[in-house]
Amino acid sequence: MSFYIGREAPKLWRRICAEATIEINLLAENWKYILGGLIFQYIHGLGARGVHYLHRPGPTLQDAGYFLLPELGSDNAYISETVFTTIFLSFVLWTFHPFIFKTKKIYTVLMWCRVLAFLVACQFLRMITFYSTQLPGPNYHCREGSKLATLPRPDSVLEVLLLNFPRGLLYGCGDLIFSSHMIFSLVFVRTYQKYGTRRFIKQCAWIAVIAQSFLIVASRKHYTVDVVVAWYTVNLVVFFVDKKLPELPDRSSAASLLPVSKDSKTKEENHKLLNGNTDPEDWRPRTQINGMIMEDGNAVHVEAAVNGVYRQ
Repeated sequence: MSFYIGREAPKLWRRICAEATIEINLLAENWKYILGGLIFQYIHGLGARGVHYLHRPGPTLQDAGYFLLPELGSDNAYISETVFTTIFLSFVLWTFHPFIFKTKKIYTVLMWCRVLAFLVACQFLRMITFYSTQLPGPNYHCREGSKLATLPRPDSVLEVLLLNFPRGLLYGCGDLIFSSHMIFSLVFVRTYQKYGTRRFIKQCAWIAVIAQSFLIVASRKHYTVDVVVAWYTVNLVVFFVDKKLPELPDRSSAASLLPVSKDSKTKEENHKLLNGNTDPEDWRPRTQINGMIMEDGNAVHVEAAVNGVYRQ
């Protein structure tokens, strides 16, 4: 085992370095989209913080989901957050799998450009809706009598800009329609549905999102309408935005994105590492004629190869 690890470690390191070189080149070309998407995440957080100043607690609205689903209670509210965190972290780790695994279909930078475009479009619509009408928050810290239900007038602009992180994000009120948790989860799962390769994981991901929908309502973090609106809004936004974006390049053409190298051998090694061929012998062209495998003009008997003896 130690011999195998010692032999594979240099290959893994070369694969990581080769992949990092390509991703850095892609980041140099697309950094504006990544930066713009990240800045809008802050703007969205700023908008959610701002609507908390407008929130006025009141009686919980009549909700069909509250009649159908038993209330989890504040002590069990972590269950829905655990499901969301699992979906979130699993997707983030998957987008970086090209650095480790031989089999790969995506480029990490281009994938996040696409995902951020989906998130920005959905969050922009979300900000419009929750600023249009402020509903009384159903969450426990947003109800009448809670000190966190309303925010006092800020003492300075800096207090607003810093978002009171992370407490301000965890105990926000007023940003209800539609659920931000559902935006992230649906965008991530839809993206994996298109670019992922494991059917079982796709099925588990959809089951997790459905379960999260019920858990959000059961934990009283959102009204049912917040979840329902998220389901059709996010799916429609992703559908139409995806049609406007250029399709991701085929991963098999990775060699065209490699930096030009004077050493052709180094370029060939990078190509093999990026496309899963780690053995130099595996990349040679092969043809089969009359039961014989031809490698660079040399014939190798199949029968002899099966017995472990190569006769040329």
